[in-house]
Formats: sequence, structure tokens, C-alpha cells
Amino acid sequence: MILEHEIPNGTKLYFGKSAKVKRKIEQIASDVLYEKGFEEIVTPNFSYHQHLSIADDKELIRINDAKNHMLSLRADSTIDVVRIIEKRLGRNTEQKKWFYIQPVFRYPTIEQYQVGAEYMDEKQLSSVMNIAMEIFEKLEINPLIQISNIKIPEILVGMFDQLTLNDFRHINIEKFLNLKVKWLEKLVYLQYVEQIDEVMQEAPEAICVELLKMKELCSEISCKNSVLAPMYYAKMLYYDELFFRVIDKNEVYARGGRYKSSELTSVGFAIYTDALCEMLTK
Repeated sequence: MILEHEIPNGTKLYFGKSAKVKRKIEQIASDVLYEKGFEEIVTPNFSYHQHLSIADDKELIRINDAKNHMLSLRADSTIDVVRIIEKRLGRNTEQKKWFYIQPVFRYPTIEQYQVGAEYMDEKQLSSVMNIAMEIFEKLEINPLIQISNIKIPEILVGMFDQLTLNDFRHINIEKFLNLKVKWLEKLVYLQYVEQIDEVMQEAPEAICVELLKMKELCSEISCKNSVLAPMYYAKMLYYDELFFRVIDKNEVYARGGRYKSSELTSVGFAIYTDALCEMLTK
């Protein structure tokens, strides 16, 4: 029996104080983003292209359109924003910086509010990382930035037949250490930018190239509260190199990275409004 006041599991209800906190987060974020030259976009709730964004398509809520073409509820905003600007609005605007404040939906009834920003045709990830950290600063939150590079797990899988990407998705440290490779062990325990040079003295050139990118990114960001996680593998399909997570007390408050859509390289991030609301209302 479903009671009259019940709402589905995974959906969100904001009222009173929590609604006020949610509005404050969105207002501060939009003020910062407008100041940095971004414009707002609101994309449709339904999409034909979500399978390009989500690693596990079982998470998509699927329906069919009037011509029986398959579509799904928006489970991620990034690729839809870039495709709409590039393919549909490109002739009418030269604007490259866009932000959105809207929810995404995952199977069966998971609803998640986000504030996201996409900087199209831009390769420098620090350009958006610093904006994300400015938003957190104005919210009086001092979280930890975890910096990773998706290329490193991919290179390691090519180097060692025993490894798969699932080992990195589940951070299978024991399996990495059992390979008995000294430089790989140092890579597993790499946390701080000051340790990179020592690892690069022993690691193969392909790994050193990607570690250098992480080192350069650390020098470009304004936040000093950061750690490195070279063995972490992102769940999103479109990240192709550097990416980051914003974490506080084991809660992820934001994610972002560099990605490609068609041949266009861009950078962006998404702040998870619901997690912030829960923490700030406490």
C-alpha cells in the first residue's frame, strides 16, 4: 500500500530551511559563474545521447518517443550541453562558457540536483577547477581536491596483462602490489605533488608524461588542500585525461575533468547540490 504522503525512494523534497540552503548554493554558484563570463543553459529532461555519458546503461531510465526511437531521462548534463551548443546553437552564438542548474535522473528513481559548468574548446583544467573552489570558498567550505589522470590506469592495463580497468575502478591495491614492481608500488602510494619527481625517476616514460601533467595542474590551482590519486579510475565515459573530485569527510561534493565530444576538447565540473545541502543544514 502506498500512502498519500509517500514519495519514491531516491527522490528529493526540499522545504523551509533546506529549500533556503539549496537556493543559496545555487545563487552563489550562479553569481560566481556569471562573473567569470558564463551563460546559463537549461537542457531538456529527455535525451537521445545519454548512452555516451554513462558507463553502465542499466542506470538509464528509458522510454520511447512518438516515432518509437529510444530516449532516456537526463542522467548526465555534460554531453547534452556540448552537443546542443555545438550542433544546434553553434551558428547563433560564439559563447564557449555555459553553466546549468538542473537535476539528473538514474534508474530506478534516483534524483540528483547539480550545478555544472562547461568551458568548451578549452584544454586547461585549472581554468574551471579554480572557479569550483571559489564557489566552495564563498560557501565557507574547505574541502579536499583529489587529482587523477585517467591515462595512467589505461597505460598500466596495456603494460601488465594481469590488470584490467575493473581493478582500478575497485582500487585493487593488493593486486597492484603483488606484481612486485618497485616503481608501481611507489605510484600506488603517491599522494602529494612533492613525491612525483621521485616516482618519475624510475617509472616508464609514458607514465612520466602523465605524471608531469598532474604536477603542472597542481601548480596552476589556487587550492593548496589537494592530494593525488593516480590509480583512481573515473566512472564517466567521456573523461580522457585529467580529472578531479572535491571531497570532505568521505562525501563527494563535486567532480570535473577534461573530455572530448566529437573532436572538441572541453573542461567542466558538476557540484552535487544535494550533498552540500545535507551538510550545510546539519
